[in-house]
Amino acid sequence: MSDLKIAKVETRLLDVPLFRPHGFATYTATAQPILLVSVVLEGGVTGFGEGVVPGGPWWGGESAETMKVIVDGHLAPIMVGREVSDLAGIMSDFERSVANMRFAKAACDIAMHDAWARALDIPVRDLLGGRVRDDIEVTWALGVLPLEEAVSEIEERIASHGHTSFKLKMGSGDPAVDTARIAELARELDGKVGLRIDVNARWDRITSLKYLPKLAEAGVELFEQPTPAHDLATLREITRRIGVPVMADESVCSPADALAVVREEAADVIAVKTTKLGGLLESKKTAAIAEAAGLACHGATSLEGPFGTAASLHFACSTKAISYGSELFGPMLLKESYTTEDLVYADGVVKLPEGPGLGLEPDWDKINHFTRD
Repeated sequence: MSDLKIAKVETRLLDVPLFRPHGFATYTATAQPILLVSVVLEGGVTGFGEGVVPGGPWWGGESAETMKVIVDGHLAPIMVGREVSDLAGIMSDFERSVANMRFAKAACDIAMHDAWARALDIPVRDLLGGRVRDDIEVTWALGVLPLEEAVSEIEERIASHGHTSFKLKMGSGDPAVDTARIAELARELDGKVGLRIDVNARWDRITSLKYLPKLAEAGVELFEQPTPAHDLATLREITRRIGVPVMADESVCSPADALAVVREEAADVIAVKTTKLGGLLESKKTAAIAEAAGLACHGATSLEGPFGTAASLHFACSTKAISYGSELFGPMLLKESYTTEDLVYADGVVKLPEGPGLGLEPDWDKINHFTRD
């Protein structure tokens, strides 16, 4: 078993350009900062994980830079010298040593899963319970775009990758203007594809109750986190009154949060980001709580690169509760990848890669190119 002992943990900061700006409610990204974590076993096997926050610290309170400090100074010392098969115990020790910092912990969790599965010559999915599916539907997110650009991008994505579902960001501008923009887009598309919106928790109760019914009338099929994370009462009111499924994202950053949403009957769908939840083990707990309560789960994204996205894909393909599709499109938003092979996107789905671990190999020339000085 000495081959499974963690010999060292390495980190590096990557800055990977996006192929186009991606707008959130309060921020527009042109590149994605990624903390690449490498867990090296004494037997020579290396596993990879990514620390990524969507849009930087405004969303989750962490950044790639803060994650590096926490991993290097506090999490890596807990890992080194331990058997990687002690993963659950290591994650438990993380909780005793570092509060919160779930994105940093997720990067380590995923790198350990990858290293362990590679050492056993099995896919990560097998460590998570085995096969449920081999691919999953991918919703494409457009960010905040003018009507003409949105229509053009939707048509291009339908032609190139077969997407049938699209998400639009709201919350950055005047709600009336934003609502009119989305309603006009829905009329322009005339039911050709499914449309959903994400307000990133930026509307209050009055704004939500005023404009969400207009969006429902326009044909929007899902409302993602219209109101602040803590306000489950308003989220419940929207869920009960509007007649369109509501998805909780910012409200669910732990299994305990998922239980609170269940108890309050505050949503129909839970967005499961393996990053915001602290990794694959905590994501499994969260999905189980939602499934037991009859809620659907969506395989959400923090705009991870290839390794982080592959980890979420292995999770989704081993978890029946992920029944509301995914938006695991992160690598497609990058101008260039840094693995030797890309994840396969076609016919509206992303396919689980074959091979041990996450099924992807690093392209060190590209990684070195993107590594921050």
